[in-house]
Amino acid sequence: MDIRPNHTIYINNINDKIKKEELKRSLYALFSQFGQVIDIVAMKTMKMRGQAFVIFKELAAATNALRQLQGFPFYNKPMVGWNATFVVVIADFLPLSSCAFNPFVFFQRIQYAKTDSEVIAKVKGSYGDKEKKKKEKKKAQELAANATKKPAAGLAPPALTPAVQVPDNPPNYILFLNNLPEETNEMMLSMLFNQFPGFKEVRLVPGKHDIAFVEFESDTQAGVAKDALQGFRITATCAMKITYAKK
Repeated sequence: MDIRPNHTIYINNINDKIKKEELKRSLYALFSQFGQVIDIVAMKTMKMRGQAFVIFKELAAATNALRQLQGFPFYNKPMVGWNATFVVVIADFLPLSSCAFNPFVFFQRIQYAKTDSEVIAKVKGSYGDKEKKKKEKKKAQELAANATKKPAAGLAPPALTPAVQVPDNPPNYILFLNNLPEETNEMMLSMLFNQFPGFKEVRLVPGKHDIAFVEFESDTQAGVAKDALQGFRITATCAMKITYAKK
C-alpha cells in the first residue's frame, strides 16, 4: 500500500509545549517558502496535540516541501523521513490520534497526509464547504471591484495605495530588516534565511520588535536572499522590507 501524493502534509511528535499561534506562525514561515499555504491546522486537544497539517494550494509545492524538509530541525526535533513501508503502516493502519500516543513513535515525522478530505474532516469539518465559502467570497470581491459604486467608508481603492519604494544602501554582507510584526522571533527569521547559502545568524534588537539584522558570509550571498525575500509576509498585514545594512 502507498500514500498518494496530495496537497496536505502531516507532521507529528511536535513539541506540545509550543503555543498554538506561535506554532502556526512558525510552520507558515517554514513552509510558505515552497508555495502558497492555504491553511495550517494545529489543535491543542488531547487527541490532536503534537500534530499539525500544512495544506498547500499546489501539489508541486507540497511535494517539494516534503523532500526539502526531511531532517529539518524544528524546535530542536528533526523532521525525520522514515522507511516508506513503515510510514505507510503507521498512516494506513493507525488513526492519527493513535500516532500521538504510540510509545514507539519517538521521531517527528513529515509525510503526506492520507487524504486532504480525511484530514480536514477529522479536525475542522467539511473541506468542500470551506472551499465553497472561499469561492463565494472571491466572487463577491470581484463584483465589488468591478462596480462603479463609491468605496465603503474608510476603505481606499487599491489604485490609491502605491507600493512603497525602499531606498537601499551599497551592498553589504549584513541585511537590515524592518516592518516586522511584533510576534517575530529569531527562530522564525532563521527558518526563512537559512535556506540561502552563506547564512550565518539573525540578530534581533532588544526593545525594538520591528527590526532585525541578518548576517551572511558575503555581499553576494546576502543580495540573493534580499531579492528572494523582499516583501515576504510573515503575517498577512506585514510585508518585510529588506535593505543592505549601513557600513
